[in-house]
Amino acid sequence: MRVYVPLTLPGLAEAHRTGELGSGPFAAYAVTPALREWYVSEDIEELEYAALSRAALASLRLLAAEPGAVRRRVVVAVDVADGAASVDTDRGLDPAALGEVTVSASVPLAKAAAVHVDADDAEQDMTAAADALEAADGGNDDAQFVVDGADDHELLWYATQEIPSLIGPA
Repeated sequence: MRVYVPLTLPGLAEAHRTGELGSGPFAAYAVTPALREWYVSEDIEELEYAALSRAALASLRLLAAEPGAVRRRVVVAVDVADGAASVDTDRGLDPAALGEVTVSASVPLAKAAAVHVDADDAEQDMTAAADALEAADGGNDDAQFVVDGADDHELLWYATQEIPSLIGPA
């Protein structure tokens, strides 16, 4: 099963240092039954992109909670065994939980298929979106517009061999 793990650049640096995305349990995003129902598509590539987008929003939330982090969203795509990721059925179709899974096992960074990261020129918009998250969650339409603007930036694809250049010198 392909899962998308939301991180920040410091989180990616830590994963690179330890060789592990997480030792479990940790949150990730995948094509879940609820995501399929919400997105209404049979195209697996579209569904995978929707899961990636959900992980990008989770990465934005991590940025909001980590003020010192460079304002670029990070999502790592990794394949895990089917039984290693589970859906919390109690959350059902909660819009905040669409695509969310819990990965219970340790996941070596070496198993990552790719890393998706915002371009440098997205930092200003990611800063504004991270700063607006709390107000958007409170129902402020203007703040939600700013948060939604983060989606105007496509995450760039990087091979896992490029992680050292993404995180900079250790």
